[in-house]
Amino acid sequence: MANSKLPVLPLPHPTILLPANRITIQVSNDVGESVVALIEESDALPVVAAIPVASDTKSTLAEFGTAARILRLVRPPGRNSRQGYLLTLHGLNRVRLLTPYRPDPEYPFTPCDIQYAPAEKVPSRKSVDTFKQSALRLLDRLARDAGQQIRRDGYNKISAMLEDITDSRASWMADILVGTVNVTFGDKLSILAMNEAEGRLTLAAEIFAKQASIHEVSTKIASTVEESVYKQQKEMFLRQQLAAIHKELQSLSGGSNGGIQNSSSELDDDEQHEADDLADLKRRIEAMDPGSEERKMGVREWRRLKRIPQGSVENGVIRSYLEWLTAVPWPNSSLEAPRPIRDRSFLASARAQLDSDHFGLEKIKKRLIEFLAVVRLRELNEERERAVAAAAAPPPVVVEQKEEVKDADGENAKPAAPAPRQVRKSVKGPILLFVGPPGVGKTSLGQSIAKALDRPFQRIALGGVRDEGEIRGHRRTYVASGPGLIVQAMRKAGRCDPVLLLDEIDKIGHGSFHGDPSAALLEVLDPEQNHTFNDHYINVPIDLSQVLFICTANSLETISGPLLDRCEIVQLSGYTYDEKMHIAKRFLLPKQLTANGMDADHVQLTEPALMTVATQYTREAGVRSLERAIGAVVRYKAVEWAERVDEQQQAAAGDAPKEVREYSAVVEESELEAILGIARYDGEEREREERRGVVYGLVVMGQGEGGILPVETIAVPGAGRLKLTGSLGEVIKESGELALSWVKTHAYELYITNSRAQDPLKVPELIDIHLHLPAGAQKKDGPSAGIAMVCAFVSLLTGARVPTHVAMTGEITLRGRVTPVGGIKEKVLGAHRAEVTKVILPWANRKDVEHDVAPEIRNVMEFVFVRTVNEALDAAFGKNTLGWRKENGPLLLESRL
Repeated sequence: MANSKLPVLPLPHPTILLPANRITIQVSNDVGESVVALIEESDALPVVAAIPVASDTKSTLAEFGTAARILRLVRPPGRNSRQGYLLTLHGLNRVRLLTPYRPDPEYPFTPCDIQYAPAEKVPSRKSVDTFKQSALRLLDRLARDAGQQIRRDGYNKISAMLEDITDSRASWMADILVGTVNVTFGDKLSILAMNEAEGRLTLAAEIFAKQASIHEVSTKIASTVEESVYKQQKEMFLRQQLAAIHKELQSLSGGSNGGIQNSSSELDDDEQHEADDLADLKRRIEAMDPGSEERKMGVREWRRLKRIPQGSVENGVIRSYLEWLTAVPWPNSSLEAPRPIRDRSFLASARAQLDSDHFGLEKIKKRLIEFLAVVRLRELNEERERAVAAAAAPPPVVVEQKEEVKDADGENAKPAAPAPRQVRKSVKGPILLFVGPPGVGKTSLGQSIAKALDRPFQRIALGGVRDEGEIRGHRRTYVASGPGLIVQAMRKAGRCDPVLLLDEIDKIGHGSFHGDPSAALLEVLDPEQNHTFNDHYINVPIDLSQVLFICTANSLETISGPLLDRCEIVQLSGYTYDEKMHIAKRFLLPKQLTANGMDADHVQLTEPALMTVATQYTREAGVRSLERAIGAVVRYKAVEWAERVDEQQQAAAGDAPKEVREYSAVVEESELEAILGIARYDGEEREREERRGVVYGLVVMGQGEGGILPVETIAVPGAGRLKLTGSLGEVIKESGELALSWVKTHAYELYITNSRAQDPLKVPELIDIHLHLPAGAQKKDGPSAGIAMVCAFVSLLTGARVPTHVAMTGEITLRGRVTPVGGIKEKVLGAHRAEVTKVILPWANRKDVEHDVAPEIRNVMEFVFVRTVNEALDAAFGKNTLGWRKENGPLLLESRL
């Protein structure tokens, strides 16, 4: 290895000169002048040590380089003289720096000690063959993927030269190929530092194999992307051609039709429509209150929309969001109250509206009129305050505000300081919860309230909703996300103070892996929190404080406690027969006549027929089954009327000589069986008879309607036990045991036994008492059958009978007290439907009857309010019917703690 001293020329990163290669680099004027001086001093072309810079961040030179001959130094024509020279170098041999390179500011070419690489040995045949295979594979791949024919020919010539090269020249060929092929800086530096020919061929084979694999994958990806882009461009081009052809055809057809105007469809994909939509979107953003959260969000998303290409998926996502954001009715400068509220006849009109839409329901109407009166008074007071403030305020100063909604190039525009938002202080909408059986008018009440307030009405069906996102919306990170039901209803309403009906709130799904939708309603239905309701999709606080929420439910049992605490419960019980008759005449019959193409002259139901339909063909708290039955009658008469009309037309045309059948518009009671079939509820009232051990109690059915239920008892031979059947719950079983214990305690007083120590079930014979409640397929439970069971046991053991027109409800204690129960109105209405004329109730439920039961029901029924079991027995069996033994001798006293 020979040592020498050569001037060092640093090569800028990532330039590397390998032996047998040529490069042309740009050098500064100082370096060019030094090269000129070096050429003038030398007899032949000078040789320099071209050492690459090892990193782009530091000016440290690598340890290895190439002894290069300076072939040419030129100043490019037409360039500025300050841009330097172009220097061409030819690599000769590998060199190694022996001393560190320290540049001289006055002389760029600093001489350094270098060491030349030793003479190379001839590599083995195996390494040469491996190198050739790897290099030929890479050259073949480059030739196939080359776009120009001249480059393809160049790669083919190199391949032919590579096949004919000798083993001693293989390492020289490796330097040429590595310098020619686009490999990384690190690979070139590794080849430059390898002095042995054997190792250089092995390393070059590895580099060529890696480059062939990378080039193959890159070419495949580029081909796939190019094919996809070409397909999209082709489709867009063809669609534009198709649109142009359609326009030309429309113009030709319009001209050939003699000047007939041919209007284009609104479904045409026209650029003008797209521009109009974007302009409308921008206009709605500008209409928002300056400085509000929704305006800031709209401006931010609008700027993002303008930056993103129109055909991208993100563009469609942002545009859909902006459409929803601008469609929500945000509070704006429109602070005027609705005109009907300012009208002097507002309350009278509202009361007339409720009376025209609903018959009865006086308690509910009273509560609604109270709410409407409060709304009117608040609005009038605020209007007076605004008038006083306007009179005392100074004249306004007009301040010009800069436009805030700009395109992508207007981001730096600073808007003027926004004025604070003015929101009309409306009375907070209460959360009314209408609870009652189906068909009593809960949903229609909400519609009537909306009409009276002149507000838009929207209904949200919550039955079966199990996902929290359906209430609060889904976040925009999810695919096909969207706002929740509340925001959707607000958008349809178009105002910030609609009437929203949350229907079937008791049937909403409870907690699961989708979240708890009932918990999501806690913020919606809280008047203290819903002024900042946050929908996950909109992600801007929405004011729901001016919304009047009305909830409906059939039962309170499945509603969570916190949700129920936020609502004002309004109970809706069933209708009486008198109310059903009025509803059928005023609403149901005209509705069915219109729906079936008839009028009042074609169908007329008599009073007895309508009463028979209400009593014997329907048995419910609401009027839906009654409406269906009336609809069946109307459809039956519609068939008769249609046949008569056809026969008249045939007779007029002379096609049918037979006589036209008579048509009667009046529907009598006797015709109902032929129209509606056999009466479903005809047997219950007529089969009741006075029997020993049987009394009738009052119950509330599963859907909220009331009715009567017989309590049957019978004595059978046994061991003195009580047997209970009828699908009874634990509470009602305990009531049976409690009633039997009271009867055993007072058996001596009722002349059932001859002494206080005797058990009426064991003396004079051993018997068991079997108590049964019919309709065993229905679950029964609740603390309200105590006095009915006592009366049944007393009737069984004494032989006295309770009349069939008497029904009772109430719970007892061991001391003989009668405690109050719930559902009084439903139970009384059920007794009235069952033609019961005397009802025994606890004394504590007296006010429930006075407030909830209609006067027409109280006038035709006898109510007996009792405090003790003794009074209940006297009321059920009649005064002096049961013989009470007078107290003689020692008495059993209650133990005292």
